[in-house]
Amino acid sequence: MRHKTLADVFKAFQKLKVLVIGDVMLDAYMYGDVDRISPEAPVPILNVKSRDQRLGGAANVALNIQSLGATPILCSVIGKDRSGVEFLDLMTSSGLSIEGITSSMSRKTTRKNRVISDGHHLLRVDEEEDLPLNEEDRRHLKRCVLRAMHDCDVIIMEDYDKGCLNQTLIAQIIEAAQRFKIPVAVDPKKRNFLHYKGATLFKPNLKELNEGLKVQINPTQQSTIYEAIVLLDKQLGCINYLVTLSEYGVFASKGKDFVDHPAHIRSIADVSGAGDTVISVAALGLALDLPLAFWSGLANLGGGIVCEYPGVIPIDYNQLLEEALSHSKFDSFFKH
Repeated sequence: MRHKTLADVFKAFQKLKVLVIGDVMLDAYMYGDVDRISPEAPVPILNVKSRDQRLGGAANVALNIQSLGATPILCSVIGKDRSGVEFLDLMTSSGLSIEGITSSMSRKTTRKNRVISDGHHLLRVDEEEDLPLNEEDRRHLKRCVLRAMHDCDVIIMEDYDKGCLNQTLIAQIIEAAQRFKIPVAVDPKKRNFLHYKGATLFKPNLKELNEGLKVQINPTQQSTIYEAIVLLDKQLGCINYLVTLSEYGVFASKGKDFVDHPAHIRSIADVSGAGDTVISVAALGLALDLPLAFWSGLANLGGGIVCEYPGVIPIDYNQLLEEALSHSKFDSFFKH
């Protein structure tokens, strides 16, 4: 590996530019106390104490990229509505460019409203539509992507099944990326699962892999995971695969080479957004052409760290570096 130390790898992150494409959303939180049941219906009454809003979906991936020191360019489509205005304000206050964001009269900005009391998730109310983009919005998004693609080091396609990505646009983006020799990392969902042919990295979680292939994989058996990836590869032909297995860690493969990383023991507060961190770290590893075992292990570590915090948050650069330094397995990559 051309980098001499782990710190050198993290410094190299800061020179990278990452194009993030996909569905964005507002993650809204309402916190309060519940001490009685409504007389109108058998439901708890929440006495609201505070509210919070965070960038979610592909926007959280952009925040992770930014937190890791690299420069994100986010391309997506939101609605011309109140949530859209709040989304753009949050991007600006977070230091993210809004140049690649299209506001459309024909879309609704996705908003996930979570009601939380005493650390427990009581209810989620979603405001969204998941229809594919109309032709005008799709063309506008494609122009934004192609304009931003020329000087980026890696592309992340973050699919939340909200309609921003479809089979045609996915194929066009991957074809253009291959022409420019830019690696493409994919975080898929069910609708477009088998449309990402030729991507550099395909990162489903276990549920998505089971649904996409219509199989039932035992996450404790390496052989069944590998067999599923072989089956998937016949349809997609991607270079790398990374399957997140929740409490069982991650499984990564490249051709006939594969590695599994067990989950690190942690106090789990919230798994929301962990996949965003995993794909972000993995994509930076691809951009630097790091070894499979290295970037997948670092991505596994990052995904575990963010699970210790409530709500959707990006990874902390210093914490990831410090924890990676404490694991001897990363040192082995720098020994000659």
